[in-house]
Amino acid sequence: MLYKNRARFDKLSTKIGILFSKLPLTPNQWTVLSLLPALIALYFLSQSEFILAGAFFIVSAFLDMVDGAVARVREQSTKFGAYLDTIVDRYVEAIIVFGLLFVALPEFIVPAVAWIFLYLFGAMMTTYAKAAAKEKEIVQGQELKGGLLERAERLIILFVGILSASFNPLYLTYVLAALAILTNISALQRIRIAMKFKKASSA
Repeated sequence: MLYKNRARFDKLSTKIGILFSKLPLTPNQWTVLSLLPALIALYFLSQSEFILAGAFFIVSAFLDMVDGAVARVREQSTKFGAYLDTIVDRYVEAIIVFGLLFVALPEFIVPAVAWIFLYLFGAMMTTYAKAAAKEKEIVQGQELKGGLLERAERLIILFVGILSASFNPLYLTYVLAALAILTNISALQRIRIAMKFKKASSA
């Protein structure tokens, strides 16, 4: 949903790109660097240090924004850079979710680990629905967009859940349950959109 409003962040992104482009790191190096704070966040999650985990989670998300901003300012945007960014994005999200397995979360209807699995599966299917539609040439010359939650929304909600766990771990379980449901709805929405594209191209 946030992708519809990306134009509003263009000015901020440009300022960030100008600032960080002065440092001797390439856009791809910034991309890979975002893995480091994600790994630190994983450690703090394993220690149930939710505020610190959330802080490094935010640093990782910020660095993920820096790479694209620097690439645009330096005019160094490449297909490989976009590919690497997508791959690292998935690793960062998986690292954070993996860290949740080490947290003693209370049960809500089903064990928390079930919600974690369903969330990760839904996130994976949301991404795969887009990739498969392009690979199978159901959509041509564009990307499959849409659905309740894209990666940015997922991570914002997850970040809020991690911070809320500092008050009560059960709040994080609630957030994971919501993410498990909403990510799978998002995947189904994208599949439905792909089916509409297919019908339109066959008409």
